[in-house]
Amino acid sequence: MPYQSEVIANIINRLNIQYFLPAIQREFVWHQEQIIRFFDSVLRGYPVSSFLFWELKPENRENWDVYRFVDNFKEGGTRNEPAQVDGVQQLILVLDGQQRFTSLLIGLKGSYTMKKKYMRHNSSNSWSVLRLYLDLLKDPITPVVDTEEGIHYGFQFFKDAPLNTKDHYWLKVGRILDFSNENRFREFKYNEKEKLPGDITKDQIKMFEQNLDTLYYAIWKEAVISYYIETDQDYDRVLDIFVRANEGGTPLSKSDLLLSMATSRWKNLNARDEIYNFVDLLNNDLPRKNKLNKDFIMKACLVLSDLPIPYKVSTFNNQNLELIEKNWIDIKAAIGMGVQLVNIFGIDRDTLTSANALTPILYYLYKHPGKTPMEQTPSDIRNALGIRTWLISALLNNAFGGTSDQALTETRRVLRDNENEEDFPVVALNTEISTMHRNTNFNEATIDNFLEIGYRKQQTFLALSILYDDNNWGTLSFQQDHIFPKSLFSEKHMNEAGIPPYLQDRYMHSMNLVGNLQLLLPVEHKDKLANDFDKWIVTRDESFKKRHLIPLDESLYRFDRFDKFIEAREALIRERLRSLFIRISQIGEK
Repeated sequence: MPYQSEVIANIINRLNIQYFLPAIQREFVWHQEQIIRFFDSVLRGYPVSSFLFWELKPENRENWDVYRFVDNFKEGGTRNEPAQVDGVQQLILVLDGQQRFTSLLIGLKGSYTMKKKYMRHNSSNSWSVLRLYLDLLKDPITPVVDTEEGIHYGFQFFKDAPLNTKDHYWLKVGRILDFSNENRFREFKYNEKEKLPGDITKDQIKMFEQNLDTLYYAIWKEAVISYYIETDQDYDRVLDIFVRANEGGTPLSKSDLLLSMATSRWKNLNARDEIYNFVDLLNNDLPRKNKLNKDFIMKACLVLSDLPIPYKVSTFNNQNLELIEKNWIDIKAAIGMGVQLVNIFGIDRDTLTSANALTPILYYLYKHPGKTPMEQTPSDIRNALGIRTWLISALLNNAFGGTSDQALTETRRVLRDNENEEDFPVVALNTEISTMHRNTNFNEATIDNFLEIGYRKQQTFLALSILYDDNNWGTLSFQQDHIFPKSLFSEKHMNEAGIPPYLQDRYMHSMNLVGNLQLLLPVEHKDKLANDFDKWIVTRDESFKKRHLIPLDESLYRFDRFDKFIEAREALIRERLRSLFIRISQIGEK
C-alpha cells in the first residue's frame, strides 16, 4: 500500500476515536520546548517526517492491549490510559509518531500541566495547567530572542489567556479547530481583526492576517501528515517494524522493548501496569523516597530469573517472557524487601549512586525467601551489617558504574555458587569483583579517596555511615556535623588564633572533609551548637568519642592543633575501615 497524506485537523479528530496506541509504545516524553518546536516546524512548512500505522483486524483485538493518547499531560509522568475500542471501525494503532501526535493533541485540544518552581509536588497549588497560544503579531522572519531552538513563530504556553496589547495578540491555538468551513474562518478572522487596538499599524495588521492564515492552512489545508498503513497481522513482523521505526527520535531503550514484549505476551498479568505501578510504589509509597525506574526493574527481572543479562532480542522469546511472568510475584517481593532494607540503612534517592549495585542483594534475597535481614536476631543483624558494608563500599568505589552487565553476570554466578550459605557472601563477591579490576573493598588508595569526600556531597552520608555499626540510619533523624565548627574557619578568626598563613589553606581544605565530619542525633547537634566547641567537646565521654572516632588526646581539641587533630582522626578512620573488612571477612568465613 502506498503512502497516504492527510491534513492535521482530520488526524487530530481521529485520535482516541479511531487512532490509538499499542502497548508496545513508550510514554510521552517531550517537553514544552519540543512541542513548541514541532508546531513551529509545521507553520514553517518543514517536513515533519512520516508516520506508521497498523490496522488491527477485529479478530485480533483481544490479543492486544490498546491505550489512549495523552491529551492532558502532567509533567513528571502521565500514564496512557487503557482504551475501550469496542465498535471502533477500522481500528488503527500508531507504531511511529506518538510523540508528534501527542504534541499536536496537547497543543490543539489539551493542556500541559507543570510544577511551579520551589513548590511541593503534593500541593494542588504547586501545579499550573497551561495551554498553547500563538502571538499573531510576532514576525516569524526574526527568531525568538533568548532561545537556542531557532523558533520563529510566537508560540507560548500560558495558564490564563494573556492580555492583548498593541505589540502582542494572543490566540489559543486550539481555536483554529473550530473552522472546518473556510467561510466561518474568514468571518472569524474579520471579527478578530476588529478587536485589534486602534493605534496598530498597517504592517501589524498584515502580520496578524498572515500568521492567522498560516496557522489555518497548516492545520486545515496542507496535507502535511504522510503515513503508511501496515495491514499484516503477524506479530513478529509488526514488532520488527516497530523497533526499526523507533530507532530515530527519542531512542527506544532495550527495557522499553522488553516491557513492550512482556505486555504483549504475558497471559495473566498486564506487564505495563504491573511494572509502572510497582515503580510508583517503590518511589513514592515507602517511608523513604526512591528514584528507581522501569529499566532497573526489567534488568532485575533478567538477573533474578537467571536469564542472559545483556539486552538481546533473542532473550525476549516467549519461553523467557513466560518465565518472568511466572516469577514476577517472587521477583517483586525480593525487590520490595531489598529496597526497604537499604532504605533502613539510610540509602535512598539522594544517596543511591548506582541502582545496579542493589541487584546482587536482590538476587540473594530472591534465592533466600525465608531470610529477613530487617529482623533483630543476632544472625540477621550480622548479615545486615555485611550487606550494608558491601553495598556502601560498592557505591563509594563505583564498582557497578559504566557498563555493569559483566559485573552483574559474575556476581550472580558467585551468589549462585554460594546459594547454600546462610549469609550474604561478601568475601566471595569481593574476590570476584577484584578480578574485573573493580573494587568493593578498601585498600590504601581507596581509603585515600574516601578521606577526600566532602561535606554534603552525594557520597558523604555513605562515607560517614560506614564508620558506625548502626544499620538503621534510615529510621533516625541525624545531622551531618562539622566536629570543628565552620564558624572557626574565617580568615579573621584564624588570624586571631595565630594560625600561620601556610596552615590556613590546609585548615580550609580539611574543614569540609570526612576527617572533620560526623553524624549526630538532633539533640546532640543542638547541644553542640549551644556551647563553645572547646568547652563542649571535653564534656563528651569516652564512649561518645569512640563511637565517633574522636581522638582521646584532649590537646588536639585546640583550634591551633586542628591539622594534628585531622591526622589523628584520619588514622582512626583508616583503622576503622581496615578492621571493618577484617570483621566482615570473618563473618563470611563462618
